[in-house]
Amino acid sequence: MSKQPAKPRIALTMGDPAGIGPELCLRALAEASLAEICTPIVFGDAATLRRVADACSLPGPHHLIEEPAEIQNVVEPCLLNLGYLEADEINPGMVSATCGRAAYHFIETAILEAQAGRVDAVCTAPINKEALHEAGINYPGHTEIFTDLTGSARSCMLMTSDALTCSFVTMHIGYSQVPAALTRERILDVIELTAHAMRRLCGHEPRMVVCGLNPHAGEHGLFGDHEEEQIIEPAIEEACKRGFTVEGPLPPDTAFLPQRREKTDAYICMYHDQGLIPLKMLAFDSAVNVTLGLPIIRTSVDHGTAFDIAWQGKANPNSLYEAMRLAVQLLPES
Repeated sequence: MSKQPAKPRIALTMGDPAGIGPELCLRALAEASLAEICTPIVFGDAATLRRVADACSLPGPHHLIEEPAEIQNVVEPCLLNLGYLEADEINPGMVSATCGRAAYHFIETAILEAQAGRVDAVCTAPINKEALHEAGINYPGHTEIFTDLTGSARSCMLMTSDALTCSFVTMHIGYSQVPAALTRERILDVIELTAHAMRRLCGHEPRMVVCGLNPHAGEHGLFGDHEEEQIIEPAIEEACKRGFTVEGPLPPDTAFLPQRREKTDAYICMYHDQGLIPLKMLAFDSAVNVTLGLPIIRTSVDHGTAFDIAWQGKANPNSLYEAMRLAVQLLPES
């Protein structure tokens, strides 16, 4: 009888302990459909998960390991008990430096294990940026953490769902900073990273649309500071020369209409909310965040820590489940 191949091991970071991340992780450990395709390994804290399990009337973690070296022997969903905080001191729904520091530690350890090849991908539960900053960890989000800790020369955030897929030229910066952050080279990088990912996800050469920065895509220089003519259009022209199927810049107010979405595989958006507002309206509970350009696979939920419902048993795990399924889909074929 031939031996069945091992299921991929997916590191699932617990996120901010005071948010809904612990509840989502408990649900993932117990989800049979996930166990059929992968082996989830939560990188987190056992005492916190037990507190949350009691509060939410959920089963606690049944299988625990204490050292990263044990991961290579794991064949069932389990918790890597990293500790790093006192569970009794956590106040659900409250920002704290302790929780920010712990959330970062879980991420850092998962990245190291992925780089070492002991896990096949990393999936992240939500973190709280204010808690990170209170802990003295001055990253604006997961994407920047993964890019820095993996030493990646370029990266971008892609948000994908059945309804809409968007990638982003700029991410967690203020609106006033966006124009100065746009360069022809950066837009080309995002087009190229998006095309490579979408070939894997949709199985054909992707059809991409680039959004303009300004109202009406600048209206031939009437709005903005000629970003479309001087930066975005030259990037699109070069992308077409390189063989990518891409058009634009399209006015953002009409780019996401149904008839346009039907013939577009991915949108290249100039800033965070340009793509995330339509995407979250269409697919809030099912979209997945992917960091492109890394030497490892990283996916995530498309939402935040939801402090208002933390530890109440109300968290919808669907985005996390989809993120873990997508992580498996993105793995190279053996």
